[in-house]
Amino acid sequence: MTHPQGGFYSSLDADSEGEEGKFYVWTLDEIRDALQNKTEFFEAAYGVTTQGNWEGKTILQRTMDDASLAARFGLSPELVQTKLADSHSRLYAARARRVRPGTDDKVLTSWNGLMLAAFAEAARVLADVNLKASSYFNLAARNAEFLLTHLRPNGQLRRSWRDGKTTNEVFLEDHASLILGLLELYQTDFNEKWFAAAKELADEMIEKFQDSNGGFFDTPHDGEQMLFRPKDVQDNATPSGNAMACEALIKLAAYTNDGRYRDLAEKSLGLVTNFVLRYPLGFGRWLSALELASGTLKQVAVVGEAGDPNFQRLIKALRAEYRPGVVVAASSLPIKENAPALLKDRGMTDGEATAYVCEGFVCKLPATDSDAMLEQLGQ
Repeated sequence: MTHPQGGFYSSLDADSEGEEGKFYVWTLDEIRDALQNKTEFFEAAYGVTTQGNWEGKTILQRTMDDASLAARFGLSPELVQTKLADSHSRLYAARARRVRPGTDDKVLTSWNGLMLAAFAEAARVLADVNLKASSYFNLAARNAEFLLTHLRPNGQLRRSWRDGKTTNEVFLEDHASLILGLLELYQTDFNEKWFAAAKELADEMIEKFQDSNGGFFDTPHDGEQMLFRPKDVQDNATPSGNAMACEALIKLAAYTNDGRYRDLAEKSLGLVTNFVLRYPLGFGRWLSALELASGTLKQVAVVGEAGDPNFQRLIKALRAEYRPGVVVAASSLPIKENAPALLKDRGMTDGEATAYVCEGFVCKLPATDSDAMLEQLGQ
């Protein structure tokens, strides 16, 4: 699902050899053949039966957890994992001999922006000490480079890319999701170019999509002329462009202290207040944005000398728990020109890396100790 240069493809077909699901599903006989008839354990783990669970075949889904399997078969939890891993490996090898489904190898900016955010966050959470060696980080960084070059020819963002060609169209969700992805990547490696690109795309989004009555149109003002410009606000299988734009502007306001971003976000929220209260399940991303806008969003700026161990300790402490209501900016000194305003005029205390915990750019006393920083965060 990944282009060699870093873009993520759109989908895999459901069909292969003219039959839906053939590549993915199993009969009991196929499982027994792959596992050499030693299948009682695996059949129990996945509830495999002769009848199957989908049109006479089986879509593998766990029906018994590790503890139950261990108790039933008299095994240690470790051995349960080993036996399952061996079965998975054998089945994977058997499936690899099947005809693979076709790949829809279009690279869509909006979907890639969502993937970028996920991999950037995964890198922060799952990487060991050497972030740059993390496969998740490398996937995220390559993806960002791909999007900012191939999907932005001549500096203009585009919707879709395939075989070196882009479409001429672009939509609100393309800008909004990529901005959010870049902000997540910035919080992963604190490379100012990701933040600068996110801000530039946000300004372009405002210029091309803003509705003076609040929120954003789905299509740009210089796009194809239509009888009316659509403006979808409901979250569906993917979040609405308006919800993501609102969230992006709230986060950018926290980084830049630019009241214009905050004002536009709050005006957008006014569009959906009644809908959110009545149909919350259809406005999940809006609810996340609303929580950030309600005064709970906190900012942390960390500054220090390159290679300072305390700098890494402060960053590690911030990443030790899931903190969706916190935006983080960090830099070694001196602060670069294109860094977030949140970092400007921040200095070290007693020659040590220092963290500033702020709300609305009003900061508490600088902290050099990670425990003190977390106490200020209230966490």
